[in-house]
Parts: sequence; C-alpha cells; structure tokens
Amino acid sequence: MKPLVVLDVVGMTPRLLAHMPNLAKLAQRGWQAELGTVLPAVTCSVQSTLLTGLTPAEHGIVGNGWYFRELGEIHLWRQHNKLVHGEKLWESARSAQPGYRAANVCWWYAMGASTDLLVTPRPVYHADGRKSPDCYTRPPSLRDELTAELGTFPLFQYWGPTATIESSRWIIGAARRVLKTEKPDLLLVYVPHLDYDLQRFGPDSPQAVEAAKLVDAEIAPLLDDAEAAGATVVALSEYGITNVSRSVDINRVLRTEGLLEVYTQAGMEYLDPWASRAFAVADHQVAHVYVADDADLEKVRDILAAQPGVDEVLDRAAQARYGIDHPRAGELVVVAEPDSWFTYYYWLDDERAPDFARGVEIHRKPGYDPAELFFNPADPLVKAKAGLTLARKKLGLRYTMGVVPLDAHWVKGSHGRLPDSPADGPVLLCSDPRPSEGVDSTGKIRAVEVADLLLRLQGFSGRG
Repeated sequence: MKPLVVLDVVGMTPRLLAHMPNLAKLAQRGWQAELGTVLPAVTCSVQSTLLTGLTPAEHGIVGNGWYFRELGEIHLWRQHNKLVHGEKLWESARSAQPGYRAANVCWWYAMGASTDLLVTPRPVYHADGRKSPDCYTRPPSLRDELTAELGTFPLFQYWGPTATIESSRWIIGAARRVLKTEKPDLLLVYVPHLDYDLQRFGPDSPQAVEAAKLVDAEIAPLLDDAEAAGATVVALSEYGITNVSRSVDINRVLRTEGLLEVYTQAGMEYLDPWASRAFAVADHQVAHVYVADDADLEKVRDILAAQPGVDEVLDRAAQARYGIDHPRAGELVVVAEPDSWFTYYYWLDDERAPDFARGVEIHRKPGYDPAELFFNPADPLVKAKAGLTLARKKLGLRYTMGVVPLDAHWVKGSHGRLPDSPADGPVLLCSDPRPSEGVDSTGKIRAVEVADLLLRLQGFSGRG
C-alpha cells in the first residue's frame, strides 16, 4: 500500500495555482478537479465533511462554532474530535487493515482523535491570565522532539495581526519530520498561510499573489519528500476567498429591532443569549440565527431578508436542501451576498464594546472576527503599544493586547457561501494519474466523495 499525504492548502483556487508551480505539477502528473464544497464553506465544516464523507447535517459541524443550547453559551474553535459524528476515513481504513497508521498535523478537531499521531496548536494558559505559545502532540514525546528541532510552535504567527508564513513553515517542517521518522500510511497536513493576506487585502491583491508564491515554495520540500517516500499526494482546499466590500452588522440589526439583549458589567456590554429573542453567531459569509420562540421566526426572517448584503435566509426546510439542517444550526441560517460578510458586533457605541473586542480572543468573541488580522490602522501608536504590552508579558505581568480595530471595512476578502465561479472556488489536485470514480462529467468532485476517493487511492473499496 502506498502512503498517502493529504495537504489542506487553505484558500487555494485554480486562479492562484498560476502562481504555485510546485503544486500545479501534481495535476500535471495526475489530475485536477473542481471541489464541490459544502455550506458553510468554512474550515471546521469542510474538514469534517472531507474526513467523514458526510454533510454538516450528518456530522454536526455546522460552522466554526455555534450556540451550545445545552450550555447556554456560544463557543467557536472547540477542538474535541467527539463533536464530529461519523466514522473518519482512517477508522474505515483501519477496519479493513489492522495496523493502519494515521498522522494529523494541524487539521482541526485533533484533540481526542483516534489518529496514531497528532500535532495541534495548544497554548499554555497560565493561572494569571497570560498565554504562551505551545502545541499538543500524541505521543507526548513528539512535542519535545518537534520543539527541539523547529523551535516553539509560533502561535502568534498562526493567527492575529502578526500572522505570517512562519506558522505554515513550522507545520510543514513538522509534517516532513513525521513523514520521515514515523512513516504513517496517512499524513494529513494543514497549511493556513493563504488565509491571512487574502482576507486582509483580497485575492486580487499583490499580497495575495506573493502569499501564493510563498506557500508553494515552502511546500516544495515536503512534496519532494513525499515523492521520495513513494507516496501519493492529494492537495485540496476547503474554500476560495473572494473580494468583499461590505460588512453586515447582523446582531446590531437584531438589537435595534428589540430582539437581542445585552447586559453590562464594568461599563462594557456583553451579548445575553439567555434573554435574547434572537441573536446571530456570525461566521464569515454565513450566520446562524438562534430564535428562542417560533412565533418570532417570520418576523426575524423578514427583517434579515430586507438587509442590504443578505442573499438568503434559510429556514429548516431550506437548510435541508443545503445539508445543514442539524439541531446545532440556528433556526435560521443567513447567507451573505458575494461582496458581503457578517460581523459579530452587537454594541451600538464603541465606548461600550467589551475589552476582548480589541484583542485576539477567538474563544471569547461570540462570532468570527477577521479584524483580528490587523493592527488598528487608525491608531498610529498601535505597534508601540503592542511592544510595551509584550514587554509586560515577558516580565510575567498581566496584560491586555488591545490592538485590533473595531472598524470592519479593513477586511477585503471572505468566504463561507458556495462559490459563484469555479476559478475562485476550492480545487483538488492528485498526483496519481489514474482517473477517479468520484469526478463527474464536468470535472467536479463533491466534498462528500473525497473520503472515498482517498480510501480508493490506497486500495480500499471505500466506506461501502
């Protein structure tokens, strides 16, 4: 059985491949297909579909986060694999061939997964509130080995205003080491770099082209290693990032209509999901709207459908057509127009915004915030302030990194809705020249077919 390396190159599209010659060679040796993604086209939902062959309605990952009704809390970016329902592709392979070994390098929902090896970002959360970069691995000894060879996982280059190629470089280095020393049958590798400048500046920007070239150059040694190991390589993307010029403050709309409530502490306003009649968990170009009373559904739907920048408002019946009608989904799911995306903002006065709004706080914000990719451009002293804050951290003092803008117009790229053009949507490249059963007559493979494709590439019959 040939080893299989699966690269998740976030944001890779046919258009960007023109600047990625090393990855493009995979298709020249094998083949290329349009990847028919799922709604919402966001990391956690798509990855779960790729690894299970199930829709979000079946595996339950309806976004990068949702409202946990049983807790009364909004959580994004959870990590426990038990949240993902359904058999994963390596579990299917292991059932057919005991001893099959799988390694996960930074794909999501790694914690508690049944892979033999895993590497995932995991900060140290100190008792005094500080956060230090680190990673979690199985086996535990792998963490020390990777840190000795590559340095500490560069958490602050993985997300936030200082996100750079360094995090992808570390991940690729870790993948190369795992491939060489552990020789897994399946190696999953997540390469995030294209997410950054494509959201900051848009996919048509010079920065986007440069990011594509950088990713391609960093991946080249891993591709060489895979070829030397006799491995089949599949490179794919979850979504394509497209240009946006308008943000939709969906929670502010609901608040103005008297449907969303907040509570105040220390002069700061916090979203109150327990008391709200309706609120949204914004996630790029898709938002889950949770409506407490069915009697309000029609009113909420009409309000949202009338908003500029809103394309569709999906009730449960419409959600079923898209394969997202899971109990975790909102009573309504809202999809943005192609040039628009949803903020999580719910306060009406920036002076009342919670302190976490100006920081990189992916676990505290009740929605996704791409403004975390920016130092506040309106503050000429923002980097100096960040430096002073960093000095406090190094001294072991508590700190608040309040550098993120509250102005959404800086964001130039987004994703989440189904792509309007194949050139700007996700793509799948395969080094194996044999034609795939999963590719239809139009040259497209659906995301729900990918798990079976990967199994067949290794000689398995699929999941049945």
